[in-house]
Formats: sequence, C-alpha cells, structure tokens
Amino acid sequence: MSLSFFLPKGNTFDLMWKRIQNCPSFLYALPRKEGYEFFMGQWSGAELHFTSLINVQTQGEAARSQLILYHYPELREEKGIVLMTAEMDSQFLSVPEAQCLASQVQLFYATDRQEVYQVVETFNHRPAEFKYMSVITEIEQSRVGEELKPQQEPPSPLA
Repeated sequence: MSLSFFLPKGNTFDLMWKRIQNCPSFLYALPRKEGYEFFMGQWSGAELHFTSLINVQTQGEAARSQLILYHYPELREEKGIVLMTAEMDSQFLSVPEAQCLASQVQLFYATDRQEVYQVVETFNHRPAEFKYMSVITEIEQSRVGEELKPQQEPPSPLA
C-alpha cells in the first residue's frame, strides 16, 4: 500500500540528512496494547526501511521491510520542501502506526534538543550504552503515538 502523508520542510530535512550520514540506523518503538513493539529503521540513501525487531532477530538479512519512507529532496532548493511518500505492508501496520513511526524520525533526527539526538548517537556509536527505555521516555514525553495506546476505562462506580 502506498501513502503520502506529510512534507518535511527543507531545512528540517537538511538537519536530518546531516545526522543520517553519521547515524544511519535507529530503534523505534510503536505503542501496542501490552507495551511497545520495536522496529529497526535503516537508511539507504533517501529511503528509510522499517522492519520489526522480532523479524530482524529471527530472519536476519532476509527480513522484509514493513514500511519504507521515500524522501524526494529535488524541490528543497526551489520550494523549500521535501516530498515524502511511504510504502507499507498493511498486513503488519496500519496508516496511524506508519504515521507514528514517521513522526518518530523527525522527533529523533530533527530535534533541537541535543539530549534527544544523543539517544540516536548512542545507538549507532556506543551500542553497549544504549538503553531502549530512553526511546520510550522520549516518545511518551513528546506524546507521539498517544492515539495508538488503548484508552483506560474509568473505574466502575461500584468499586
């Protein structure tokens, strides 16, 4: 399934592109009913491939991408925008889930907060120091993917 769902500004993409060259992979967390499911994101040129961590662990290099974000920087100079489209496997992800992962790319790669981008640097350059809970903390603080979390039912008046 192909999608087109947001246009990062050219200067946002410039910052991301610079950081992608230094840190081409990252571990993203997708909210689920029982916690989070992790997805490995790997850049290949202007494409970002997402594969669930469980598939990477069980299938290795043969693991297929469940989401690919394609960035088209051709209009960056003239119009100040970078077009982005996505191709997703709808058997594994819904549109809101794909949007959540795409939003996390900007959260971690286009942030002005050095401590957030430092999580990406740690994952790429000091993996022994990487803590997956730092990803979850940032997602929860930024409220990315909040709409994917199941709503808690209010306590029963009889309780």
